Amino acid sequence: MPRGSKEKYTDKQKRKARHIEEGIKKRGGSGRTAARIAYATVNKESGGGNKSGSGRGRKENHESSRKGGKNSSKRRSKASYVRAGRKAAKTRKAS
Repeated sequence: MPRGSKEKYTDKQKRKARHIEEGIKKRGGSGRTAARIAYATVNKESGGGNKSGSGRGRKENHESSRKGGKNSSKRRSKASYVRAGRKAAKTRKAS
């Protein structure tokens, strides 16, 4: 079997990868990059292609697909830190 073959993936894993890939393309990623990221995510969740038995009997970890694209929204901007600092300085002056 040639390297990079998706033969060993289950139908469910291929479906998951296709959905992830569509989401990446929708956000502006290229097709090749989207496919790479999609299968990397499936591998991380399920332990790779499972048809041969590798990784069977283990629970899937969905953390990687749950947090996809959300990291930047959790970070505070520099402006919010500046505002918080000014607010704290004002309260210190008032007391």
